[in-house]
Amino acid sequence: MRNIFFQLVTIAVTSCFLFVQASAQSKYDASGTNLRAAIDRYFYMPDSGYYREHAERRPNDKAVSYLWPLCALIQADREEQALRKENGLLDKTLTIIKKYYDDRPPRAGYASYPPPLGGGDRFYDDNQWVGIAMMDAWADNKNPEYLSLSRGIYDFMMTAWDTVGGGGLYWEEGKPTKNTCSNGPGIILALQLYKATGEKGFLDTAILLYDWVNKNLRDPQGLYLDNIEYPSRKVDQRRYSYNTGTMMQSALYLYGITGNKKYLQEALVSAKSACNYFWGSGTLRDSYWFNAVLLRAYQHLLKHDSDPFYINTFKTCIDAELKNNLQSNGLFKGKRGTLNLVDHGGMLEILNRLALIENK
Repeated sequence: MRNIFFQLVTIAVTSCFLFVQASAQSKYDASGTNLRAAIDRYFYMPDSGYYREHAERRPNDKAVSYLWPLCALIQADREEQALRKENGLLDKTLTIIKKYYDDRPPRAGYASYPPPLGGGDRFYDDNQWVGIAMMDAWADNKNPEYLSLSRGIYDFMMTAWDTVGGGGLYWEEGKPTKNTCSNGPGIILALQLYKATGEKGFLDTAILLYDWVNKNLRDPQGLYLDNIEYPSRKVDQRRYSYNTGTMMQSALYLYGITGNKKYLQEALVSAKSACNYFWGSGTLRDSYWFNAVLLRAYQHLLKHDSDPFYINTFKTCIDAELKNNLQSNGLFKGKRGTLNLVDHGGMLEILNRLALIENK
């Protein structure tokens, strides 16, 4: 009888422990799991093997999504793989992205819309986002395909460089603006390739682009302006969170590689200003995906400064989104109704990253 009693006590204690473990699961982890299911349910089209742009079709929507939402989704995939400590999830999205491959001269790259369905323009930043996700995944598992794909994207992005305005990369093929959003991620991709290969040319490119952006598009507070148009040299003064995010992370990469403290100091200035400007009200100034890119920089900053202030400030904003804008179907709403795929991919990345941070 005593043995049975102790067995029952042991079962009860174990059950309580497991219940506490389950209850202690990060709300960000749980929210990310739910959001992934909602994205697969409402955006993925298994019959065609593509995603759609909106959960509820809008009048101007094409048959399938543009490439940009997949850039958001594949980075969310990588963070989820890191969170779950597994591989394979990213490859599903990569298979779809390959349908956007466009081999037209001067270099092959990825088009904004699948060539078999009519094709579209080519944006250098869309390609760079894919390359960054691939290199993050390569760092996890050293898959040679990821490194090869990223090298190809680098080759394509360098066709965007010329000496107009002293250097820098254009944003869209054949268009006259040089943007922070095509140079910032270009720097990160070049530095990831340098870390992977040791080839100095990648580091030289990164420093060249970093210096150009800081000379032309950094404001006195350490935030970054959107673009310069040529030949007018008109500067678009808008400040977006993802632009400051890529340049802040670029500085942190450069500090880690070179040990030059000027890069860390520039990143810290940007970190303080960006937190105040984009999150200071307790709500997000920009879209989810723009903020996901900024979060990458703050997560990177934790390697050099463990103070959780910035992450906690961001959590306050995300908690407000979970409370106020999460619908009963698991998707998020905006002013115009249910948000699109790129924003849901951005939120999924955010939730996965916050869960990763909490796990550490």
